[in-house]
Amino acid sequence: MKLGFIGLGQMGKHIAMNMLKSGAELMVNDTRTDHFSAFKEKGAQTTTELLEIVPADIIFLCLPDSTIVQKVLLGDKGLVKHLRKGQIVVDFSTIKYATTLEIAQALDEKEVKFIDAPVSGMEARAIDGTLTVMCGGKKDVFDEMMPYFECMGNKILYMGDTGSGQLTKLINQLLFDINVAALAEILPMSVKMGLDPEKVGEVVNSGTGRSYASEFFVPRILKDSFVDGYPLKNAYKDLVSAAEIGANLCIPMPVLSAATSTYQMALLKGQGEKDKGSMIAVFEELLGVRYRSQ
Repeated sequence: MKLGFIGLGQMGKHIAMNMLKSGAELMVNDTRTDHFSAFKEKGAQTTTELLEIVPADIIFLCLPDSTIVQKVLLGDKGLVKHLRKGQIVVDFSTIKYATTLEIAQALDEKEVKFIDAPVSGMEARAIDGTLTVMCGGKKDVFDEMMPYFECMGNKILYMGDTGSGQLTKLINQLLFDINVAALAEILPMSVKMGLDPEKVGEVVNSGTGRSYASEFFVPRILKDSFVDGYPLKNAYKDLVSAAEIGANLCIPMPVLSAATSTYQMALLKGQGEKDKGSMIAVFEELLGVRYRSQ
């Protein structure tokens, strides 16, 4: 069995490395060569040429956004026109639902099987192979892919028809996004009122205000560290997707809309390259305080 893996970014490089557990022949592809040596040491092939991935029986993608996934698969120099009947494409990227449906249709016309399988979990879980994988597509194809999913995840869920994986990931991300925006707004208020930032953090992370977002970001904010999470500018695409779905289906989401404004303010303030915790700078500036360890 030959595997092809496209995209060796923050998550992809670890997912691809864990695919070696399958014992299959692996070729990885990226436009950058930063991580190629680590794969060569493990016996994997490497290439910067996209079309060299075409012979693979299964092609995995883990790319930053919808535009790049579309280009790689459907673009003028994309893969779809070169694929053959019976091949399988699995997309670990987090992209728009509409884009997923477009890709699935193009692949179906070529009789290529497809699973949308976005993942949840920070980089540490990608390294450990303990990600959550949410899958959409035909059940028999999902079952066929299970041995590979088990190489990189410990909670693998079949969610339904094509696009169901992306929709499930979106729901999870939106709740997480709202949590981080709430931290950004409320934590500076505690400093403005004269409370100790570290002690407030202890209370939040041991009390009913606790969330995964608070457990991950509060210690890092206190240390003035905003580099461990997903870049804010990339995370914003989830909010755009939700706004499109809400508009099309007339679903009111007032809390999410308010959180989106916080993301927009942070992006306009130049925080896009930092992680979501950096949104706190917006409210720190407004209140004239800093939520950091003393």
